Amino acid sequence: MLVPRYGGGSLADLPDALLAALGAPAPGTSSAAAEHGTSNAAPQDGDAPTPAEGFGAASMSGGTDARDTSPPTPHTTSHATPPHHSPLVLGRADRVCLFLVDGLGAELLRAHAGAAPFLSGLAGTTLTAGFPATTVTSLCSLGTGLTPGEHGMLGLTLAVPGTGRLFNCLRWTLPGGETMDPHRWQPAPTVYERAARAGIDSVYVAPGEFEGTGLTRAVYRGVRYVPADTVDERVARVHEAMRAGSTHVTVYYGDLDAAGHMTGWGSDEWLRQLTVVDDMARRLAEGLPPGSALYVTADHGMVNATEKIDAEKATELTEGVALLGGEARARHVYARPGAAEDVLEAWRDTLRGKAWVVSRQEAVEAGWFGPRVRDAWLERIGDVVAVPHTDLAIIAPTRHPIEALFIGYHGSMTAAEQNVPLLEVRT
Repeated sequence: MLVPRYGGGSLADLPDALLAALGAPAPGTSSAAAEHGTSNAAPQDGDAPTPAEGFGAASMSGGTDARDTSPPTPHTTSHATPPHHSPLVLGRADRVCLFLVDGLGAELLRAHAGAAPFLSGLAGTTLTAGFPATTVTSLCSLGTGLTPGEHGMLGLTLAVPGTGRLFNCLRWTLPGGETMDPHRWQPAPTVYERAARAGIDSVYVAPGEFEGTGLTRAVYRGVRYVPADTVDERVARVHEAMRAGSTHVTVYYGDLDAAGHMTGWGSDEWLRQLTVVDDMARRLAEGLPPGSALYVTADHGMVNATEKIDAEKATELTEGVALLGGEARARHVYARPGAAEDVLEAWRDTLRGKAWVVSRQEAVEAGWFGPRVRDAWLERIGDVVAVPHTDLAIIAPTRHPIEALFIGYHGSMTAAEQNVPLLEVRT
């Protein structure tokens, strides 16, 4: 089990490091958590991996499937001290550009280094995505500098406490077409709001379809959104923004992840997209003004499913279940009143040897969501949390028919899903 290295080696640590590289004071997550009132938790001793030694894609640690399939052993107290990690420190720069590639896992890049010669030749290291290793959680960690337990975006689909309904954090939808206030669901200040107070102009370059969405308003408040649909447009908008004096630019590319979901990572289409990403990174680097730094990272990696279990048909997985949330590689299972222990036992028995299955308390105390979970967010977590460690996908075809057809999935705490690159170019 690869528990994220919160506190120095995770995506949540990158925003403050970028601001510090620009010379801006950036508050740590511990002080931010103190503002909101949190529950302490202890990550498991021995589960956090050591940072990669050396630099470059070829030196990133771990294989494509480095797994510990033993069940977690949470501490009995939620107030133990989390393990120490060295803070993430980046070199000073006048301008920084973060190239965020959806689904570019470090293990995946290492396995296909030849298809991405530019990226594979860059200096860098490996970060962990956070749990769950999914887009909404990672984008919020990057947008706030907080761990999942602090920002509350704890999965793809989450229960809205007290309503008996699930909220889709990616599509930003509730049943019946109701809306969710982004400030209510994610009230923490964003890194871009903090940057603005420090006099830093932040720009986000991404497809126009995402501008103004609920997720964008939740995680990118305070940024100047620059719509750009094609690769050429995104490269041009980044160079224009940096030449115009913007010092904090983020650019997003999502088609690699889409290819991985539909055709599997390592497929011909996925490899074609990897070459697009590699060329885009090269072009971004070539146009950097002097004194700039380009960082390339990702929100998660991916595995190709070789087995699927239909959680809607298996009686042992439906008995006592009120809501099935999360996603195929990181399930939040919400039990009917009084049924949580029976649901936990049934899911453990059914998925034994294939998934880590724990109670909400065990997941929190094990530090899966970070060293602290805000009290108000606890009921967003399932009564049972089921996380496959084999190449299993726990699907729900009626509720999520397209997801059930995927080949590539992510969300769990395997190296292939958790490890993401942090690659650097400086001018």
